[in-house]
Amino acid sequence: MNADGLVASVTFGGTPAQGEGFSIILMARYVLETCHRVSDAVHALCRIPVALSQNVTVLDKTGTYATVCLTPDRAPSVSHALVCANHQDPIDSVALTPALSRSFERQNAALRALERPGVSLARLQETFLEAPLYSQAAQSPTVYTAVYRPATLTVDYLWPGHVMTQRIGSFTPGEYVHDYGDLGRPA
Repeated sequence: MNADGLVASVTFGGTPAQGEGFSIILMARYVLETCHRVSDAVHALCRIPVALSQNVTVLDKTGTYATVCLTPDRAPSVSHALVCANHQDPIDSVALTPALSRSFERQNAALRALERPGVSLARLQETFLEAPLYSQAAQSPTVYTAVYRPATLTVDYLWPGHVMTQRIGSFTPGEYVHDYGDLGRPA
């Protein structure tokens, strides 16, 4: 998140495509350093070539959001779906692997959670720390979950049993070591 309240979140795009382009980390940094709102970020992401298949979800303090699906082998696409997981639609010529199957499962679980009548932020946070959204699978573990609040420039980093909150303009140094247990357990 930047000081304007623009948030950029990155997920794997689900395809093995590789090409000439930039690392998604450099692209995210560029977006956060040069853009002020979602429309700026979408424009920037759509014009910069990417090296690997990635999805970048952007949100600003007005509540505007979008996900830009990037791959080195086709034009970017912009989605306004409420959630994003580790795949892109449509899945072109990619067999439904176990990892993609879990990605669809996580996306559907997140959508169901958001569509529950009267769902609270506290309940959503709990849902994101439960399977299938939270995973200790070695091939695709959940490292943490984050709740961004661009209007107040705060972010909560969530682990089961622990929350760390940071605010732009008043960063508090700290550390937390989470026990991820046996990452070989099934998702």
